[in-house]
Amino acid sequence: MFTKRSLQRYGLPSTRRGIVQAKYPKPLRTKRAGIAVLHDPLWNKGLSFDYNERDRLGLRGLVPPAVSTITSQVERNMRTIKSLPDNLARNLHLQNLHNRNETLYHRLIVDNIEEIAPLVYTPTVGEVCLNFGHQFRRSRGMYFSRVDRGMFGTMVHNWPHDDVHVIVVTDGSRILGLGDLGAHGMGIPIGKLALYCAAGGIAPHRVLPVVLDVGTNNKDLLHDEDYVGVRQTRLQGEEYYEMCDEFMAAVFERWPGVVVQFEDFETPKAIALLERYRNKYRVFNDDMQGTGCVTLAGLLSCARNAGTSLTDMRFLCAGAGSAGLGVCSQIVEGMVEQGLSKEEAMQRFVVCTSKGALGHSGGRHGDPNHKRGLQEERVPYVNQAVADGTSMLDVVKEFKPTVLLGLSTQKGVFTEDIVKMMAQQCKESKVRPIIMPMSNPTSKSECDPEDAYAWTDGDAVVSTGSPFPPVTLPDGRTFVTSQCNNMYVFPGIGLAASVAGVSRITDRMFYRAAVACMESVTSDEQAEGRTFPKLSRIRIVSHAVACAVIDEAVKDGLTTKITKKHLEEGIPSLVSRKMYFPNYHPLIPK
Repeated sequence: MFTKRSLQRYGLPSTRRGIVQAKYPKPLRTKRAGIAVLHDPLWNKGLSFDYNERDRLGLRGLVPPAVSTITSQVERNMRTIKSLPDNLARNLHLQNLHNRNETLYHRLIVDNIEEIAPLVYTPTVGEVCLNFGHQFRRSRGMYFSRVDRGMFGTMVHNWPHDDVHVIVVTDGSRILGLGDLGAHGMGIPIGKLALYCAAGGIAPHRVLPVVLDVGTNNKDLLHDEDYVGVRQTRLQGEEYYEMCDEFMAAVFERWPGVVVQFEDFETPKAIALLERYRNKYRVFNDDMQGTGCVTLAGLLSCARNAGTSLTDMRFLCAGAGSAGLGVCSQIVEGMVEQGLSKEEAMQRFVVCTSKGALGHSGGRHGDPNHKRGLQEERVPYVNQAVADGTSMLDVVKEFKPTVLLGLSTQKGVFTEDIVKMMAQQCKESKVRPIIMPMSNPTSKSECDPEDAYAWTDGDAVVSTGSPFPPVTLPDGRTFVTSQCNNMYVFPGIGLAASVAGVSRITDRMFYRAAVACMESVTSDEQAEGRTFPKLSRIRIVSHAVACAVIDEAVKDGLTTKITKKHLEEGIPSLVSRKMYFPNYHPLIPK
């Protein structure tokens, strides 16, 4: 983990915000002048232009005479945010700030990440997507639609920045637990990339949010006068994949060093696209690999807190979609890393669909999953130890899991009977039950932490996908529930790809990222019952994850930017030096 001493050893500054800016900000040259500077969110500083800058850039008289600091601007915006009536209004304020002043926007997130992250991403981003058309004010990112087919290769040159490092793309088919939102899913890439910048240290001009608009099957949106996307039903089959192929070819031709993160694609297409591109392009799927990686990190922490090991755990996973199977796959890889065979590891899982367990077709419960046809990706998770269609409560009785994984987006499926049954069995085995309701947003959580702690008499180790407040039991014990949030890993993975030019993101890199995240938890945080570091230290966690991923990439010969000089400097120092910190730089006209 990165303690104050280790930060000093690597020559890294240590503050409450983690990895920070250089002592003397480098002056930047801009072609903008006069009013154009104020209208460009990448250059605008509002009242923070000093008088020398105002003269150099032709700004005298264009802004009020007062001069402000970025710190006072952050404080002023936080006062405004706290005065607003609800989270949607707060997000709208942040969107407007983002459109005016990107540096201040990202600094606001860095300085107040525990308060602001839930406003720019989960859980508020779900509501933002539902209201995207009604609140649309200004376009951000790029939309590659089916009506633009054949022109993607030229369209990418409409984007004004030549050095894009990270693209987050969605087709809007499975937005959180909300379903098909079509082009209104753009809120997801925008929110995700805000965290790449603030938590991962990727500069704002190096990120690009994208919607791949193949249409929507959401009838309400097709008849919504405020819908911003193509009003046609979704492309399917080979036509869909050909459009994806054109998109991938276009962005990698324009930006050969970019990493593309797939986000919120429906399960069959998410799996197919990852397999189609993972060995050809620099890509990963955050719902599958990112969620799996951060869940593995949480499980490693839970195992440490519960006094057990990953290889001793038995899992009941509610949810057989791309997130559920991706998480299980990542955990399997972790168990293999720790000594089990893949076959042994997979037999530690029972995966439940809405029809019950994926099990053997003995007819005991009517074989509902087999009768409707098992999707190819689900077949490996058929567990012969249970009958197909077994209820979750009966799975707990028969299979005796020690971990409940919730990736179903079904509120309350971890019932009191299920949790109490597992807790009793764990108590008899002298292990602590681990409960991880991972679905977003909060309204889709499989179980509230308050119930999990109450039903297990405070014995459970709990980690959630959405943020929840601390829980105090009647006996006075207080538990801090860590949010098992992908933002603990994906910014660091993107940072590693950006800094080192990682040519391919391997399963082993995700394992190393999970271990780095787990090792970032301090002893004090562990004593509080946390399974993840405090969110205020997220930049230190991203730094640790990036260093681990780059180290693995160097071992595998998968870096294109790391030189002998960089290795002599040391990867931690290199990563720190490359991390963007949102602070104003002196501006000089070209």
